[in-house]
This record gives sequence, structure tokens and C-alpha cells, in this order.
Amino acid sequence: MDKKQAQERIIELRNLTEYHAKRYYDDDDPEISDFEYDMLMVELRNLEKEYPEFIDKDSLTQKVGGKVKEGFKKVEHEVPLQSLQDVFNFEDVEDFCIKVEEQAVKNNIESLKFVVETKIDGLSSALEYKQGKFVRGATRGNGQVGEDVTENLKTVKTIPMELKEKIDITVRGEVFISKADFEKLNNEREKKGEELFANSRNAAAGSLRQLDSNITKSRPLDIYIFNVQKIEGKEFNSHFEELEYLDKLGFNVNPVRIPCKNVDEVIKAIKKIGEERESLTFGIDGAVVKVDNLHLREILGTTAKTPKWAVAYKYPPEKKETTLKDIVCNVGRTGVITPMAILEPVQVAGSTISKTTLHNEDFIKDKDLKIGDTVVIQKAGDVIPEVVEAVIDKRTGEEKEFNMPKVCPVCGAPAVREEGEAAIRCTGIECPAKLYRNLVHFVSREAMNIDGLGENIIGQLLDNGLISNIADIYALKFEDIASLKKNGTKFAQNLVDSIEASKSNELYRLITALGIRHVGSKASKTLAKKFKTIDNLAKADFETLSQIDDIGPIVANSIREFFMQEQTKDLIEKLKQAGVNTVDDSEENEDNRFEGMTFVLTGTLQNFTRGEATDIIENFGGKTSSSVSKKTTYVIAGEEAGSKLDKAEKLGVRVISEEEFENMIK
Repeated sequence: MDKKQAQERIIELRNLTEYHAKRYYDDDDPEISDFEYDMLMVELRNLEKEYPEFIDKDSLTQKVGGKVKEGFKKVEHEVPLQSLQDVFNFEDVEDFCIKVEEQAVKNNIESLKFVVETKIDGLSSALEYKQGKFVRGATRGNGQVGEDVTENLKTVKTIPMELKEKIDITVRGEVFISKADFEKLNNEREKKGEELFANSRNAAAGSLRQLDSNITKSRPLDIYIFNVQKIEGKEFNSHFEELEYLDKLGFNVNPVRIPCKNVDEVIKAIKKIGEERESLTFGIDGAVVKVDNLHLREILGTTAKTPKWAVAYKYPPEKKETTLKDIVCNVGRTGVITPMAILEPVQVAGSTISKTTLHNEDFIKDKDLKIGDTVVIQKAGDVIPEVVEAVIDKRTGEEKEFNMPKVCPVCGAPAVREEGEAAIRCTGIECPAKLYRNLVHFVSREAMNIDGLGENIIGQLLDNGLISNIADIYALKFEDIASLKKNGTKFAQNLVDSIEASKSNELYRLITALGIRHVGSKASKTLAKKFKTIDNLAKADFETLSQIDDIGPIVANSIREFFMQEQTKDLIEKLKQAGVNTVDDSEENEDNRFEGMTFVLTGTLQNFTRGEATDIIENFGGKTSSSVSKKTTYVIAGEEAGSKLDKAEKLGVRVISEEEFENMIK
């Protein structure tokens, strides 16, 4: 590889690692395994080492990945939450230990020790205590600045709200979900037809980084503390001593911590953890080797990204061969049809694997998988089994091609794959597999807004056989609803009233509630104003639809396909018979003061919800957008405005306060 080729590959690797780091840290939705990402980082690090003139401060070899999610307050860490240097063989572990020993000898430190700990697979967080009371918690973020997730961390039962001593201390820990809880969580999601979490790390990270702490509370989060970041009024000589003190304070401390005197004991400890990792109740993605002597740590120092007194040994994923016996399709609550591999049972990383997801049509084609193939299986992140590849050399010629179904295997409605998407979806609105999700959407605030008919009540109505399609909501009887709750008379009356009131909703709410692909409340308002009745909309042709502002050909096609379905026609007829309004009789607002203007809302408004502000803007002929561009007319900034405010200032877009907006609409 010449210098030019090296530079091109370095740029390519930086783009790849940035993309996958964003998927992992910011979106909690990785596309590749941890091992594949690690290998990209190793290649990048080696190339930058060979060609130091191409090292850039923005490379992920020089900084920590991750950024603050919009909606959270920023927390600046007094002590940075650094990442660790990864190593993948025992030679690199030996090199690390030898360098540490050389520094110990050079500085006359005789009591050199190491501590080997499990590298827990979760989300790193800092917990801050004042006088022994928990006052703030934050995610790692980019190491310097994280997200304030205090309220969410308060829902984690193993985090003490008050310590056994009145002390000022900041500690670092890893929020995770245990193997058993993760399996249970995914089983529950599978039963509900919801998308499965890829691994426990992403489940934990996604659960902790929720803007609604009630969602976090519903997830089985746990934490292990593994470091003292800062402490007032106490001094320690060793890391192991710190961990024992944290135990006494009442923290849930990492239970696997092995003291070692030399490199041989370090490698022995790493091997021991590797052998026992399957018996651990929590997932790990490696073993961490740390210098125990805190004074020596100060001497060794840190880089901008990693400490020089610790490394993380990464275990290679275990792989096994088995037979792909069949491929069957499941229909999730959103209508996505997912192919599932049925395997000859095989033991991988301590678990018996008999089935696993094949994600989508493209995944099967990319891997060139056929029914009857010998395939290689591994456990991604030690939790979710995945098909790595087909063993082409072992094909006999009797293997069968697999094709995704053209109709939904549950209800028989057409199954479609839209341009730009990997998923194939059932289009039937009355499909039993989608019923729960469709009901939840139908009654939601932005749709029919049936107050009191939440997810739990919908679940009970389905379980008790009281509803079997969306229109059945309007046939519910007072006594049926009252039977769902102890002393449920008042609740039943309120819900009956709310259901009755929803019959008079504006037409756009019904269109939104139908859940047509790509049609949200904004497009629904446009369609209601244009066609005036649900029947007119149902009869509209593709050409007419595609020429409407904010609709376009993709949305137009989705609308046409939806209204051509027999299931759609059946539902609309039932809703009409139930007395649900299907007509828009609102008068056109002649005041179009915002015509030609585009508004972006950011932060929290005091006197309006975002929906109310959006309605006002649209009633005056304006538009709202979720992103800031040069075409944006105004950005309305509420409290704790996020990155949209920064972008508006950079682009020179005018930013107005809520008070200024109120003056504009008087």
C-alpha cells in the first residue's frame, strides 16, 4: 500500500467508524457486531501509526464516540469518563504489563499489582453524591460532556439513594440488563410483535436514554460500580482498596475483580474469566486489566482518549456450524414480515440455539442463504445468535432457494416492499398480527384522542375477547369496561364518554388514525382540506394525489394501495355505521398571515404544546418542519433549546421567543 492508498483507506475507515459509532452510541441500533467494529478500529489505528502524518484529532482513535441526545441537559464531567485501549491477544497484554513494570522500577515502586475485572457490556454512567445523597447521574457521552439522566437512574433499584456515610463522592459504573432479564424482555417483545433488541447493551442504553423516565422504570436495569472518579476527605493507595470501600458504602460493585502480582497471573485471570463467562449472570465484552497502585497510575498518565494504566482484552466470538432446516416468516405489530431461521439445535457460547432472526430479504441474499445449507452461527454481543455465513463447500445441490411471501402469512393482504426500505410489510389494517399496534395508534392523542384507552386497557380488552378489530371500540358497553377494574364505574363512564366524543372528531384525525404509511397528522390535514370526505379520498387517483403539496408520488402510492384494500373498505364502512365522522365541514381560514413561511420548534414551550403551536401555524397558512435549513423562516426557541438553535444561528435563520410568537398570532 503506497502513501496515497493509505490516506484514502484512512479516510474511508474514519467515515466507517464514525457511522458505526453513531449507530452504536447515539442511536443504540448497531448494524455490525462489536468484533467487526473493533477490527475496523484496529486497522485504522495501525495505519495511523504507520502514517502519523495523517493522524487527525477528530479520528475516533483520538477521541471518545458519542454525543448528547437532544432533550437532555448537558453535564460536564469534572473527571473525564475515558474509554479503554482494546487488545486482542496475550502478546499485547504482555507488552502492556512490561511497560508498566518498567515505569514501576524507574520510579522505585516495589508493590506492583494489577486488578483484572470483567468488562461489563452496558452503558457507562457517572453517579454524584453530596453528603451521601444521590444528586445527579449522567451518561458518558463523549467522555467530557454527557447527558443528565438523574431521574432515569433513580428508577434503577440497585443504585442507593443514600450512602452509609455522609461523603461527597462521584463514582463510575456500567448500567446493564442481566442475561435472564434480557431474554425475558425480548420474549415479551416477540409476543407483542415488537422489534427485538439486538443485544443487552443496546437494550440498556436505549432504556436509560429515554426522555420519559416511566419507560426506563419499566425496563429491568441494573448497575455495577467499578471506579471512584472523585472523592472528598479520603485517600486511597490502591484501586482494590477503593472497590472494597465502595462495597461498604452500599454500592453494587463489580463482583469479578481478581488481584494479580505479575503478567502470568494477569493472563491466567483473563483465561479464567473467559472460561466462566457463560456462567455469569450478566453479559461481558472483555476483561479489563488495571494497574492497582494509584500513585503509579498518576505517573503513567493518560492520552486524550484512554488511560495508559489500563487495557481491555476482547474475547473472540465463538462460532459453530449447524444446518439451516427452514425459514419461516413472522408478522410483527408494525406489519413488518421478518424471516426466521429454524436451525438444527447447536450449543454456542453456553446456550442451545434453535432459531434466530434473518432480519430481511437483503440479509438472506447478501449471505446467499438457502434452506438446507450448513451455516456458521455466532452470538453477537454474547446474547443474540446470528447467522454469519453459509458454508458453500458443503452444499449438496439439494438446498432450496427462499423467497419472501407476496401476501401476509397471517391475513392474506398484499405484502409490499417500498422503495428505499429493506422491510416487507403487511398492508392489511385488520390483520390480527397488527391489531394491538393499530389500536394503540388509532386511539392515541394525535389520532382519535380517546382518553383512558391506553396500552394496558387495550391489552385487557383483547385478552378478554371484548374487541377483535378497530371498529369494536365503538361497540364497547359500559359493563364490559367496568369489569376491567376494581370499582371501575367512574373509569368506565369516563371512557364511554371519551369514545362517544371521538365520533365527532375532525376528519384529519380519522385519516391519521388509519395509520396509512407515510401519512402523519400534517399530511392528514392537507388531505382532509383537499377532499372533504373519506369517500372522496378513497376514490382519489394517483395523479391527483401526487400533485398535492406535501404528498408526492411515494405517499400517493401508499394512499392508493391502502384504500384499494378490502380490509380498509370494510373498516371504514363499520366506522360509518358506528357514527364516526367522515366529513370535513370546517370553513377555510381567510387569514393566511404565515403563507410561504416555514417554522421549526425547539425546546419546551410554556403556553403551548408542540401540537397546538403547529396547528396555529398551519391554520394561518404556514408550515412546520423538524429540521433547520436556509429555507426556514423562523425558529421558535423554548426553554432548553437544543442543536436546532445552534444550527439556526450558524445559518443566520431568525430565532424568536415564545412571547414573540404569541405577538405574531394576536
